[in-house]
Amino acid sequence: MSSLSRELVFLILQFLEEEKFKETVHKLEQESGFFFNMKHFEESVLGGEWDEVEKYLSGFTKVDDNRYSMKIFFEIRKQKYLEALDKRDRSKAVEILVKDLKVFSTFNEDLFKEITQLLTLENFRENEQLSKYGDTKSARGVMLTELKKLIEANPLFREKLQFPGLKNSRLRTLINQSLNWQHQLCKNPRPNPDIKTLFFDHSCSQQNGGRVPSPAPPMMNVMAKPGGFPPLGPHGPFQPAAAPIPNSLAGWIANSSNAAPMPHPAASGAVSGAPLGLAVPPNTAALLKRPITPPNSNPAADYHSADSEHVLKRPRPMGISDEVGMSVAHMPVGYQNMARNPYSTEELPKNVAVVLNQGSSVMSMDFHPSQPTVLLVGTNVGDIAVWEVSCRERLAHRSFKVWELPACSTSLQSALVKDPAVSVNRVLWNPDGSQFGVAYSKHLVHLYNYNGRDDLVHHLEIDAHAGGVNDIAFSQPNNKFCVVTCGDDKLIKVWDAITGVVQYTFEGHEAPVYSICPHSKENIQFIFSTSLDGKIKAWLYDNGGSRVDYTAPGPWCTTMAYSADGARLFSCGTSKDGDSYIVEWNESEGSVKRTYVGFRKRSLGVVQFDTTKNRFLAAGDEFMVKFWDMDNINLLTTTDAGGELPASPRIRFNKLGSLLAVSTVDNCIKILANADGFQMLRTVESRYASRSNSEAITKTPGITPLGTVTAMAGSSAALPDRSAPMGSIVGLQNGDNRSLGDVKPRIIDESMEKSKIWKLAEVSEPSQCCSLKLSDNLLPVKVARLIYTNSGNAILALTCNAVHKLWKWQKTDRNATGKATAQVAPQLWQPTSGILMTNEISDANAEETVHCFALSKNDSYVMSASGGKISLFNMMTFKTMTTFMAPPPAATFLAFHPQDNNVIAIGMDDSSIQIYNVRVDEVKSKLKGHQKSITGLAFSNALNVLVSSGADAQLCVWGTDGWEKQASKFLQIPPGRVASSHSETRVQFHHDQIHFLVVHETQLGIYEASKLECLKQIRVSAPLLAGFVELSWSRVLHFGFDNDDGDGG
Repeated sequence: MSSLSRELVFLILQFLEEEKFKETVHKLEQESGFFFNMKHFEESVLGGEWDEVEKYLSGFTKVDDNRYSMKIFFEIRKQKYLEALDKRDRSKAVEILVKDLKVFSTFNEDLFKEITQLLTLENFRENEQLSKYGDTKSARGVMLTELKKLIEANPLFREKLQFPGLKNSRLRTLINQSLNWQHQLCKNPRPNPDIKTLFFDHSCSQQNGGRVPSPAPPMMNVMAKPGGFPPLGPHGPFQPAAAPIPNSLAGWIANSSNAAPMPHPAASGAVSGAPLGLAVPPNTAALLKRPITPPNSNPAADYHSADSEHVLKRPRPMGISDEVGMSVAHMPVGYQNMARNPYSTEELPKNVAVVLNQGSSVMSMDFHPSQPTVLLVGTNVGDIAVWEVSCRERLAHRSFKVWELPACSTSLQSALVKDPAVSVNRVLWNPDGSQFGVAYSKHLVHLYNYNGRDDLVHHLEIDAHAGGVNDIAFSQPNNKFCVVTCGDDKLIKVWDAITGVVQYTFEGHEAPVYSICPHSKENIQFIFSTSLDGKIKAWLYDNGGSRVDYTAPGPWCTTMAYSADGARLFSCGTSKDGDSYIVEWNESEGSVKRTYVGFRKRSLGVVQFDTTKNRFLAAGDEFMVKFWDMDNINLLTTTDAGGELPASPRIRFNKLGSLLAVSTVDNCIKILANADGFQMLRTVESRYASRSNSEAITKTPGITPLGTVTAMAGSSAALPDRSAPMGSIVGLQNGDNRSLGDVKPRIIDESMEKSKIWKLAEVSEPSQCCSLKLSDNLLPVKVARLIYTNSGNAILALTCNAVHKLWKWQKTDRNATGKATAQVAPQLWQPTSGILMTNEISDANAEETVHCFALSKNDSYVMSASGGKISLFNMMTFKTMTTFMAPPPAATFLAFHPQDNNVIAIGMDDSSIQIYNVRVDEVKSKLKGHQKSITGLAFSNALNVLVSSGADAQLCVWGTDGWEKQASKFLQIPPGRVASSHSETRVQFHHDQIHFLVVHETQLGIYEASKLECLKQIRVSAPLLAGFVELSWSRVLHFGFDNDDGDGG
């Protein structure tokens, strides 16, 4: 056989492997004798498929070829013989002895006799040489090791154990090169030629007898590499005429490597182990026996709990926009003829226009496809809401409820009895906005019909999956409107959206399915799915099984999306180690065309992304939103949206790209806008206002005019040209987490307000107080520090033995909000690993040790110290992420920077304050101004200041831009009182970020931060801080006191 013919066999082998013709692949390997597939051989040996083992070997060697071959066959047949004896199947053993082993008697007659004598033994292990023979599985493993050594040493297998390094789908590429060449030689090349066969040379026929112009090959202008081959139209080779294959489908099956040449999948272990690859030219799709297409929707997810039980319950990334087309009639004027200015950031929505207070943690968002200011939201407590963002009006709201409990599976009913807490994993509008779907963390999918404002009608309740439903999408196979879901049970299901009857069930994933991406090209419907083991699979609506099996870049959580025009393909993935990637794929080569840079080395969450306007990418990472121009790998710009963003915020563009919804750590949604977005918001707001006036409808306090400033920490809802004075400050009741974003501000006189706002009501009756003793099955130790989590559903304590304890409130019938309350006892919580968050302890006297800790804004991390090094813990796993700064000096107080969790203010016992950057492990600034140890630190995001307090009873204000001292003041100790030498002074900002509370053993004070002006002071007769643990603002001031028995109170 010629060299080229031999290489053609390798190309065919690669093609068959990619198409999963497993038996045919191994048959051709055996018959050609060109490549010995060691993986297949191992599987056959370990599976005891002895006939297949010898049949496969026969293509490469015979028993008497050489001594290596003889030894190989002897070991295999001996093992088969011993297994028959071990099963007490003597007739089978005799058959093997006569037919298979007798051939070796001519070479070693004594050995054959010894083998024969094993038949006379009750247990062949009585033979001294076989006394160490274990069970069948271990014996096969031992033999396989010996066989591999013999095969590698056998000269007949030389150069047959390594598959040539080919680019993926090389055969398809060659065929497409030929077809493209033939097409270019056509006298009358058509823009979209219909190629239905490879049996004859391609030639375009004239259309209606007229001569067709000869354009450049289709789509050549969008191919990045000159070597890329343009698509030849809607139909490619290797496909029946009745089932045309879309151009862009080729890539996903054509290649499985995105860069370097890759060994034959069988030689490297498995097809799925290969990196994700895309396509040779789009017309290559037709080469595929089972074509698929990349997705263009965004199912995706982010994980909040590292508990193995809740690993799929993290908030889902919503980064990929559906990019549903919108008619010009719906577009503001500014969008209809927009010119493209490369690398301009003016088109990006980066300025905060509106802040919506959702009231619970946002898990998923989606803008309406044709009403660009209507936003659908799902939360971690199972609530859904529809917002008109222009006027901050919540048009509709529904809490989670099972519609037909008796119709649900018993497993769901049991799960709800055991734990009634349910979260939303995904919300999504259908393409025309008349309906939306909700995927929940337990079994269910709800479909609502939406007719505007509060008109939500129950349409379907589907008990879809065992466990969580991790994603939902809409599709229309065969012109039938369907809903696609995936879940913890490793399945993808397609449901009739009218009747709720399951149409298809796709099995094949070996881990929970993380996301689904239905897509349609040229009337061919496909579904892409990703699972938590990093696998990407593709499905046709035919129950024919998965068409591809790839491992994604950043194998864990991966989503994929096309640009709005379908011309460019991107993917975003995050690995378990936190490595994140956004890449653009070269479909013509099946390789990565661009890898965008700018991510944190170890992302603190699952990064999600979105595309807009066919030119911008956005991703939530590092407590901000990052933007790229699609044509440039470097970061274009970023925005922190005024702060208060989680490590990996959930983001979502509207279909015009004029608004961007971003989730915050305080259960809010910030709506960012560009110039056209601001104009659109004003227009829609005016429309709603005029309609309200004409109908004489009095709006509820939940609506505030566009452009007013909400009294929320770190948020700015003012338009660039509009502002209003700060609204009145409204306290929070127990269990009520509404922020001032829900209350319409009133314009007030500042001087009058100061005289009225701090009239504090006295709590003097026992009936005005509630108490609760927290259960503790751990070692009871005195509590040193106590704090509420920022989400308001847990208490974190640090005990005097340097151990942290976490109590969580669950959502129950008695506590519908799941927030902190004295009416229901929280439960002591630990991760399934059972580990404890424990600080390093110094050698100093335990009674003198100062304990301190601080929570990150999103409650994901706790920074803590107990006299030794400072520790950073993961609150989801309790694992220690890092330790740093060994004493002396020792840390006495800690505070996270509100805009960057990597920056920490550390108060020291030597009276200094160190500003430390965790990421670069560097002290950025050292602040000096106190005379004794630091006992309190508090940041104001609104004023960009840090307020510090010390054992010297001094308050200092530091600017966070240059860390310069702006003001300082000593507390006035009441006459006749002497502060102790170790007295603590604590500070904490109010929600308005303007005023802060000061607690000293002699007094309580309320100060205005910018001037350090005391607005209210309460003097106490007894030392206030004796046993004092923690404080927090609310409608009343909450204080906690330690208990020597270790129980929280």
